[in-house]
Amino acid sequence: MTQKIHDILMIVGLLILACLLFGLPLQILWNWLMPTIFNLPYITFWQACGLQLMAALIFKSNVNINKD
Repeated sequence: MTQKIHDILMIVGLLILACLLFGLPLQILWNWLMPTIFNLPYITFWQACGLQLMAALIFKSNVNINKD
């Protein structure tokens, strides 16, 4: 039982770490480039995390082509 709780906490911790690692650079790059180039609004950290998640879901490639 404690191993299961440990695994769940490890997954939650890794998700938080991934959000920080990918959300913050996306926010910085977006706020540096997009408002100037395309006249788009600035985004918050949480919006950057959501944008990162949405892009990962849309552009994730799970193509399994059988080469027989």
